[in-house]
Amino acid sequence: MSDTASELNYQRTDFVSSAEQKWCPACGLYPILKGVTNTFKDLGIRKENFALISGIGCSSRFPYYVDTYGFHTIHGRAPALATGLELMRPDLSVWIVSGDGDCLSIGGNHFIHTMRRNPNVNYLLMNNEIYGLTKGQTSPTSKKGVISKTTPYGHIDPPMAALPLAIAAGATFVARVLDADLKAMKEVFTAAHQHKGTSFVEVYFNCITFADKVFENYASKKQRPVHTVEAVAGQPLVFGENNELGIRQKGFGLEVVEYEKEGLQKEDLVIHDPTDKGLAMLLTKLDQPVALGILRQVEQPSFGDLVREQNQTVIDKKGPGDLAKLLKGNDYWTV
Repeated sequence: MSDTASELNYQRTDFVSSAEQKWCPACGLYPILKGVTNTFKDLGIRKENFALISGIGCSSRFPYYVDTYGFHTIHGRAPALATGLELMRPDLSVWIVSGDGDCLSIGGNHFIHTMRRNPNVNYLLMNNEIYGLTKGQTSPTSKKGVISKTTPYGHIDPPMAALPLAIAAGATFVARVLDADLKAMKEVFTAAHQHKGTSFVEVYFNCITFADKVFENYASKKQRPVHTVEAVAGQPLVFGENNELGIRQKGFGLEVVEYEKEGLQKEDLVIHDPTDKGLAMLLTKLDQPVALGILRQVEQPSFGDLVREQNQTVIDKKGPGDLAKLLKGNDYWTV
């Protein structure tokens, strides 16, 4: 059942459970929890019609801390359960909560095929570039050179980039936000919920204990203007302390320019179009500045709708199945 937010009159605290929140003090997951509950209260959906499905990791405690229905699954397998739930209960708002290890390591195959299938679920990847719950080992997103419990002489593997992988796998909604920006978080989470199909949002968050300040250039209010660019549909890609920097096309790539010094107008810069797959891919690969906001958004039929449509077509043609007859039938087939 869907109501208006004013009819339900929820407060954020209505979505905060009584469970003790067992994260390290000043962990970036606290503001993300606030961002999620801030979003839920204004979506016009009854509490019992939300479902949070998680895997294993610090972020996967979300189902305990949000006062809705939820399920804490096994490592990396949350997308499988969430897809099944959405198939059977399309009336629910289903959210997957995962960390960079849970999603991209043991859960990597499930992640790729979730993007490919496009079930109507919202997938939050909380990325802190470290395994926090198991006390500080490198994760798939850890940068080269990182000193950790498993890499005491420096990490030698290149980091995995989740957003371009999602787009390459066929994702229809891809975005990135910061734990330090509650306003942007709510806007993107709301847009993710409204998207029909899989919405995938990477959230950079700080692990104060094992990977402190890995995103400091992006999260700090002082440095954020020159290290990040907000991607807004229909708007030029500008950034900087006074919006003096811009991004323009150069060959098959992008480059940063001081556009006014080069005699350019904002209209000469790249205008963000989230339906442009090539542009979205280029934006996901920027590291100076890092692109934030909704980078990719297109409409495609969802996996659940296609399955339900196919099932109904078969039922209309052959009639409803008989489970008892199937179970008591022959145990072999002639091919």
